[in-house]
Amino acid sequence: MVDIERRGGLILTNHRLEVPLDHDDQSGATIEIFAREIALPDAADKPYLVFLQGGPGGESPRPSTDPVGPGFVERAVRDYRLLLLDQRGTGLSTPVDGLEGMSAQEQADYLVNFRADSIVRDCEVLREHLLVEQWSLLGQSFGGFCSLHYLSRSPDSLREVFFTGGIPPVGMPVDEVYAATYERTAELVERHYARFPGDRDAVRRVVELCDVGAVKLPDGTSLSPRRFRQIGNGLGMSYGSEQLHYLLERDPRSPMFGAVASAMLPFPSWTPIYTVLHEACYADGGVTGWSCERVMPSSYRDDITMLTAEHPFPWLLDEVSGLRPLKEAAELLAAHEWPQLYDADALARTDVPCAAAIYYDDPYVLREHSTATAQLLPRMHPWITNEYLHDGLRADGRVLDRLIELVKKG
Repeated sequence: MVDIERRGGLILTNHRLEVPLDHDDQSGATIEIFAREIALPDAADKPYLVFLQGGPGGESPRPSTDPVGPGFVERAVRDYRLLLLDQRGTGLSTPVDGLEGMSAQEQADYLVNFRADSIVRDCEVLREHLLVEQWSLLGQSFGGFCSLHYLSRSPDSLREVFFTGGIPPVGMPVDEVYAATYERTAELVERHYARFPGDRDAVRRVVELCDVGAVKLPDGTSLSPRRFRQIGNGLGMSYGSEQLHYLLERDPRSPMFGAVASAMLPFPSWTPIYTVLHEACYADGGVTGWSCERVMPSSYRDDITMLTAEHPFPWLLDEVSGLRPLKEAAELLAAHEWPQLYDADALARTDVPCAAAIYYDDPYVLREHSTATAQLLPRMHPWITNEYLHDGLRADGRVLDRLIELVKKG
């Protein structure tokens, strides 16, 4: 189904398409995917650029309503017909809900179909439906993971690929990945305390109040010390350090503190994919087994002022009420034997032009891992920069402009 509207000099075309839940079972259950095409009126002959959002479990930005997203949208439509895909389970695509009546095994069997490999196969169905021979990709964060799998699986469908904060490691055990993210997060935490020296004591005070149940979230539940310490997640984003500082100047017992903290905490209940499949995104084959819990450094266990970031833990399925119905399924997914996502040999043979913004201090997708993978791709143009953190694309539309120019220069 397609519907079209005009807005602000742009033509917005909404595409809805039915795809198999499990692409290996074409006769089984189906879900719907949604993609919004944004183009200038004279764009009929322009190539498609598919935007793959970060996450997992994040929907594509909405044009004109997203306060920072239009920066890259405006740049993209100069050269492309931009396709904003709501990856399966997000946005206007079929949501991940209605799982309450399923057994834990049925829930897990359903959720295994929401990783990068399934998203790429959705893209291929959409590309063929639109009668497009080749298109370009713009992969932000987890969207870059999807893009690298796309290059491994179907490189002939790709004209060019742009990565922003999202070139994953290839063939690296998940424990090594998360151990490295803890080290980078610790650097950002110490940098924050050096910038705002009083905040270490402020964090200690909040943790102590959380420990006696004195800090309340908007739903009336108490914020636990370990849940609060996940507030370090924002330090990987532009202005995240300032946001944390301004949170800490509030009275931790006030309703506004709980409301602001709730909005800043990662792994909310409204996007369960983000929690239950986060480790699976990094699993280039094998079992994850709650890697973040297992490899947490002793420094984090011993020092209550050390903040964690994008690290999912099994106890989230107890503490976040909306995630509790998936607790047993999450355990099954943690024990699941995941198939390999990336083919190093195929990547080394690909002739697809690529460019990547690799953020020097990125705590989610590490510079060291990204540069190693970039070396596998013969036509990759890496741009390593400390001008931005993980959200550089969203913070500055010039990031995409730089990547386009890198590919044009060859």
